[in-house]
Amino acid sequence: MNNRATRKSVLVIDDDEVFNRLIVRQLNTLGFAAHGTRSWQETRAFLEKKVPDIFLLDIVLPDANGLELLPDLIATRPVIMLTAVGSIRTAVDAMQQGAAEYLVKPINLEELDLIIRRVLGHAELVEEMAFVRTREREKRKSFMVGKSRALQQVSEMIEAVAGENVSVLITGESGVGKELVAREIHERSQRNNRNFVVLDCCTLQENLFESELFGHEKGAFTGADNPKKGLIEGAKNGTLFLDEIGEIGPTIQAKLLRVLETGSYRHLGGTRDFVSDARILSATNCDLQAMSQEGSFRLDLYYRLAAFTIEVPPLRKRRDDIEDLANHFLTHHDFSRRINKKLGKAALDQLIAHDWPGNVRELRNVMERAIILSRDETLIRPSHLGFTGNLPQGERAVNLSFAHEPTLEEIKDKYIRELVDQYNGNRQKISSILGISERNLYRLLKKMETGL
Repeated sequence: MNNRATRKSVLVIDDDEVFNRLIVRQLNTLGFAAHGTRSWQETRAFLEKKVPDIFLLDIVLPDANGLELLPDLIATRPVIMLTAVGSIRTAVDAMQQGAAEYLVKPINLEELDLIIRRVLGHAELVEEMAFVRTREREKRKSFMVGKSRALQQVSEMIEAVAGENVSVLITGESGVGKELVAREIHERSQRNNRNFVVLDCCTLQENLFESELFGHEKGAFTGADNPKKGLIEGAKNGTLFLDEIGEIGPTIQAKLLRVLETGSYRHLGGTRDFVSDARILSATNCDLQAMSQEGSFRLDLYYRLAAFTIEVPPLRKRRDDIEDLANHFLTHHDFSRRINKKLGKAALDQLIAHDWPGNVRELRNVMERAIILSRDETLIRPSHLGFTGNLPQGERAVNLSFAHEPTLEEIKDKYIRELVDQYNGNRQKISSILGISERNLYRLLKKMETGL
């Protein structure tokens, strides 16, 4: 039997005095802390003093209908409905309104014991999951970093639309953080306990894109040896984010329009209709309205996608956010956090003065490069940023540029090669800058040359 301090409490609300007393006595024998009331008036008086862990509620009470009381009770605790006369319609109504279970008298005690424990276990699990999600959201706060008025306006628009089940089109230059805005909308919505699924519209060929989005049947194309579910199914009851939506072709545009209008779609190579409840968010750095006028993007699809539009301003128009973003990247980099790197004022001034054509993505890359180039120094200086011109006296810039997002190894190799070029292979000078011995520099250079 459970210890009294940990016993789960049950309130039996039933006007049959004999049945009520019998169930209360038997539940107490099984280790529950059970109490009984025989009317809604008596129940309200009881609830003013204590709220039980679970209710057993009769449908017919002398002063109320149990089905009418159900919504108020399930807002606080799970409810198992009881009735003397079984009715499929009544059972369906009770379950649709949120009852955890529906039992017809006479009740088997062993079955009741199992059902109560199962319902209580499920309620505890749901409560724990809600607590964890709340703690995670409180810890994370927001995906968006900054305090500028421009960013606050974006946040206000997110707050306004997050709870609405409408499509949102997020516009802005490449690298401004459109996906972060989409994630923020998802997190502030009622769908935040479901999947947030991302599909980049410019990375796949059209037939592969269709398969990725809608799924395919076996034999739909060469290599389709087995049926596959699409991302739209993975986003069931959640959010599907289509990045760079302006890149999709006419065939996909037509099928996506059908999803937005009817909620239905088909697997590639299939004939059956499936229904999606995913909320669709999309993003683009193109002018979809202009593309619609030119005929390269369907106007009806544009209107469906842009039921609500959020424009994310470029970083050069919200320079007040640059310091917060730079420090955010510093504190979220493992190496930087270990040695407590700080951003020097001269470096910050250069960051604020830069126009950031690559926006937040470019700033992140600059900060990661600066962390690497500054090595064990705790202060980030202008020479670590890689900008040319306007450097303080004595500072010399190292310009590292890539056509892609580089790995740490690629940055290190290119940095060493730049130093070799700048100092004409002077190993003493280069090793001094790198903070390593000439012997170790020789080994690094040899490894770079041979790849071994």
